[in-house]
Amino acid sequence: MKKSLSQFQTIVEELLKDEVENPMADHIPANELFDRLDLSLEEEPIDEERFDKALTELVMKTPRTATNAFFNQLFGGRNEKAILGDLLAVVLNNSMYTYKAAGPQIGVEKVILRQICDMIGWDDQSDGTIATGGSMTNFMSMLMARDANDQKVRFEGLEKKLTVYTSKESHYSIPKNAAFSGIGRDNVRFIPTDERGKMDVEVLKGTIAADQANGYQPVLVNVTAGTTVLGAFDNIEAISAVCEERDIWLHVDGAYCGSVLFSDTYRHLIKGVEKVDSFSVNAHKMLGTPLTCSIIVVKNKQHLRDSFANDASYLYQTDHDEFNLGKTSLQCGRRNDALKFWTLWKRVGTKGLASIVDHQFALAETAREYIRNNPDYTLYSFDDSVSVCFNYKGIPAKDICTRLYEESELMVGYGSFREDEFIRFVTINAQNDHEDILQFFKTMEQFVEDHNLEERAVSS
Repeated sequence: MKKSLSQFQTIVEELLKDEVENPMADHIPANELFDRLDLSLEEEPIDEERFDKALTELVMKTPRTATNAFFNQLFGGRNEKAILGDLLAVVLNNSMYTYKAAGPQIGVEKVILRQICDMIGWDDQSDGTIATGGSMTNFMSMLMARDANDQKVRFEGLEKKLTVYTSKESHYSIPKNAAFSGIGRDNVRFIPTDERGKMDVEVLKGTIAADQANGYQPVLVNVTAGTTVLGAFDNIEAISAVCEERDIWLHVDGAYCGSVLFSDTYRHLIKGVEKVDSFSVNAHKMLGTPLTCSIIVVKNKQHLRDSFANDASYLYQTDHDEFNLGKTSLQCGRRNDALKFWTLWKRVGTKGLASIVDHQFALAETAREYIRNNPDYTLYSFDDSVSVCFNYKGIPAKDICTRLYEESELMVGYGSFREDEFIRFVTINAQNDHEDILQFFKTMEQFVEDHNLEERAVSS
């Protein structure tokens, strides 16, 4: 173990040193991957020298998500205290389904969940769990909504025609989850949005009424706190009134930006969250913990047990069920994803988490201000978002993003809203400063000039 830890430290030190000079790893086209890296698995052991070379080269050629050149996904950065917790979780290797197997680590998860429930404003009847990603927490919300509507479904299967509602700008997991849950992809109603990407509440009301008149049973409205492209926040208060009137489960998918819960400055973006049935947030996004750390909490913890508990005498053998988290989780064996978030939160405090969130909004404002003051840019996104969407000199966004990636200059993605396609630049890395944001634009502009992308766009 000591030798492997020393090897780990050597590789990490080499990576950190190289990232300073080369924030992007060399791009390897997918069709060249197996020729350029030693990824083969063999019958006989290999010697230590070849193993070290293969492992080091693999690490050095992997996309770098923690540098000031990565703005592509809804995660990024590298918080050392959170990494410390994750490394310790790997070494400890506890599974979080029973107190017998995880001991005080169960307390770590329970403290996090209790604190989040308290911050929402819920009483001690609330609780939650940690899952493998936002798709999973969205799935769990749909299962609980289905079961809350009809307790017999868990035993007898679906008999009614159920419907769920979500905006056209919501996460792609919703129709998948409808298929998994037995509700069906065709019974997902995609509600249009306003010009800022927020769900149209009046259309939602009319769609629900029409479905009920046609014999459907609405069971879930999924609202989004931070849509994937524009970073828009649906109106929770207005939608909660609709759900309360018609007795429909309301879930907030806050995987991207639900972390505004921690910020006094931006919490207004989820005003009314205390009225919902379930709420999810990914600490591996705006809060900067390593992947994955997805949290779902519910106002009434009985729904967790109703949908996910199952007895197993070979597993649950000691202690009160309140400390056997397998009874409230979709998974059985589950790694300790709580510790890395706890080490971060323990070290910086709730105020420190708020500062992380606020800083990302400040970085986004720096980007928007730069774009507004430059006539070569067109801005498509709005304030109160950490997604900055724009086009540059009319060049197709796909062309710029693809070339930047293939030439190992910057990693940034593109998206679309209605008829417009644009570069989607996310300021999710709280380790960046304002100069890093400005440097992104300088690098992109120089790249466009050096590669004649504007002329090529005009000629095509």
